[in-house]
Amino acid sequence: MKLFLKDGTVIAGDPPAGGFGADIPVFGEVVFNTSMVGYVESLTDPSYAGQILVCTYPLIGNYGVPPKEQWESNKVQIAGLVVSEYCEEYSHWEAKQSLSAWLKHFDVPAIQGVDTRALTKKLREHGVMLGALSNTKPKKFIDPNEENLVAKVSCKKKEEHGNGPMRIIAVDCGMKENILRKLVRPETTVIRVPWNYDFTDDDYDALFLSNGPGDPVRCVETIAHIKKAMEAGKPILGICLGNQLLALAAGASTYKLKYGHRGQNQTCAETASGKCYITSQNHGFAVDAKSLPSDWKEWFVNANDGSNEGIFHKTQPWRSVQFHPEATPGPTDTAWIFDEFIAELKKRV
Repeated sequence: MKLFLKDGTVIAGDPPAGGFGADIPVFGEVVFNTSMVGYVESLTDPSYAGQILVCTYPLIGNYGVPPKEQWESNKVQIAGLVVSEYCEEYSHWEAKQSLSAWLKHFDVPAIQGVDTRALTKKLREHGVMLGALSNTKPKKFIDPNEENLVAKVSCKKKEEHGNGPMRIIAVDCGMKENILRKLVRPETTVIRVPWNYDFTDDDYDALFLSNGPGDPVRCVETIAHIKKAMEAGKPILGICLGNQLLALAAGASTYKLKYGHRGQNQTCAETASGKCYITSQNHGFAVDAKSLPSDWKEWFVNANDGSNEGIFHKTQPWRSVQFHPEATPGPTDTAWIFDEFIAELKKRV
């Protein structure tokens, strides 16, 4: 199996038959992640739908795959995987199977023996590009961002979690399981709804907007429903894609980053305090801060490239972050954002 890039580059594994996942061809957007650990959480993150993931850390698979309760969704979400060295002989007391067996079960191809550092440098210089994992050269490349990926990964029906008095509508655009764990508390009931569910007439106290894959402008129905929640003055918190959706509902615009932010070591500065936090991130689009209406401000800014990492309204209880305060994988420096959201909600209910 080989990795074919749209610019004509062909990368073979080492050994030549370097595949260790499913032996099927796939297409996707080739992106890279700089994390040293947490490959299980990353591979099950719905935000990676439609993407061929390149791991910059050289050794992958050494601790196998843990029970499903520790995944971020019910399956492997990536289109394909590219690593430098794969370790078949895993060792961890919670491991249930090898990474190879897991990928094969979900029909996800993978290739090893690749100089992932060189490939990452290429993607940083030229930007993410379309690719394919295949045994033969593809006749054309398929862009996953041309379809509504959110519709593919969102839940299909409304679900209730918890039994508290404060009711939070959580719009599932590809929501990670640890976000749900952070929101469900003794005082909350979380109603998880599909991305296009019209919650306007539902009984709820606050709105949560989840992470998810692809271009946010394709979530037309979601944006329309957010606007209705804003008209009703409901408290709103967004994460990742939720940051972009809230910005679009407010009248701002978004754009695609050259190679995105994917890893566990992205430094973000809070604009008010100047305090920096180490964050976990996984996104390819960002909010254009210059397009924010005058009654909105930036909450966080990426300390590396200056891109937007969060927004808030000056007078209304609406705010969002581009990074992942729930971590899994990554640092928990910003887990307090969930606490602030719940505390704000308690004042109003």
